[in-house]
Amino acid sequence: MSIRHLFPVQSWDFQSGSIISNLPPKEWSLLSAHMVEAQYNKGDILFKEGFYPNGIFFIRKGMAKKYRINKDGQEQIIYVASQGELVGYHAVLAEDRYPDSCALLEDSIVGFIPREDFLKTIDYSPLLSKRLLKTLSHEFAVLANNITFFSQSSVRERTALQLVVLREKYKPMNDKNGPVEITMSRENLSNLVGSARENVVRVLSEFKEAELITTNGRKIVIVDVAGLIKIANLR
Repeated sequence: MSIRHLFPVQSWDFQSGSIISNLPPKEWSLLSAHMVEAQYNKGDILFKEGFYPNGIFFIRKGMAKKYRINKDGQEQIIYVASQGELVGYHAVLAEDRYPDSCALLEDSIVGFIPREDFLKTIDYSPLLSKRLLKTLSHEFAVLANNITFFSQSSVRERTALQLVVLREKYKPMNDKNGPVEITMSRENLSNLVGSARENVVRVLSEFKEAELITTNGRKIVIVDVAGLIKIANLR
């Protein structure tokens, strides 16, 4: 079920997969000339905040989280990247250290593209340059939306919003046409919502009682996405 008529999901999703989607063969050949793919395990770290980048990462299969650690040692998840997306390119473009860290949320296949090949392809391809500029501008708008929403909304509203956005992330991985299953620990969901674990668990229980979701261990099954959108109360 598409929710685009109910909810502007593009306003809450970085959509970095659009950078290389259907890239012309010549550009893709340059970009992937020395790409090395590897199997990673859940919890493996792709890069850490403060380190200098040697390249960018292409999530061929799986899911990753970008996050920062605050002064109290609490993890704050900034974004969840899924299959087909790029991560780590901000630091390369800025010629600076990584501004955040990235770790896998599940067993994944990830390609590493050397920094030199990425920059060489940008120099060669006006299309890739244009897509990067468009994506960076879009990401700024998404971050602005999140800052405003998170500063004005309750834990209940924030949890509802994140479940709706995660539904769109996990939807392509669900082969069936039924309700979408989200496989994420309560700890990671809490760090994404920006609240204590017990608060998010309580809200999930409320959603379950209202038959908006069902749960099975770590899995959260979205049953009534329209109901969650209503609770998110987007202004």
